[in-house]
Amino acid sequence: MIRRFLESVGSYFLFLRMVFRKPEKWRIFWKQFVIETDKLILSSILIVGVISLFIGGVLVIQTASNMSNPMLDRMLVGYMVRETLVLEFCSTVVALILAGKMGSNIASEIGSMRISGQIDAMDMMGVNSAGFLVLPKVMSATLLSPLLMMFSFVLGLLGGWGVVEMTEIIPASKYITGIKYAYNGFYVVYSGFKMALFCFLISSISAFNGYYAQGGSLGVGASSTRSIVVTSILILLFDLIVTQLMLY
Repeated sequence: MIRRFLESVGSYFLFLRMVFRKPEKWRIFWKQFVIETDKLILSSILIVGVISLFIGGVLVIQTASNMSNPMLDRMLVGYMVRETLVLEFCSTVVALILAGKMGSNIASEIGSMRISGQIDAMDMMGVNSAGFLVLPKVMSATLLSPLLMMFSFVLGLLGGWGVVEMTEIIPASKYITGIKYAYNGFYVVYSGFKMALFCFLISSISAFNGYYAQGGSLGVGASSTRSIVVTSILILLFDLIVTQLMLY
């Protein structure tokens, strides 16, 4: 088991070396970059936005309902919602969602090309198939994913504000004051870095599993499932590591 794990890790880094070779034609790379941005980032906006709106509202209700001590200022509800969103939800939880949505998309797409022989045909023509297929996906997911994090953060706060306005669970002015209270801009940088790292893991590991898929359509499904499981575990592991390194 240990030997198989080490072989997989070694194959993954060799795969990354192929992926990050200099593109033969930058014009084609940027064209593919735009296409992958639409498929991986823009197509994720809806699901991220809907989840963020509802989670922001749920956080307001949960925090306010558990803050029964009259000595506590109600503006702490907004403060707690902001900190929860920026520190953990908008990076880690959203990345776990994208591991299923984005990871399965990448693994199944590349796996289908492997099974159908398209990747072998590229290799026979002298094309760096790993770089051509995977590099635009990895770069678009890594570089633009912090924008998804910011989008999620803003919509989460708006979702909380919407619940405050509709239910009057706390005064809206208190909620806004709490959002502004003791703001630390480094937390946004920290969360954006985590999101970029997580999406790099999602895109590269999913592409790796799809690139070496075997066994027909069942093999493609197995590679997609394996990608989701592995990336979800690594997201939680690196969440712990990055938090320890950047916040303490």
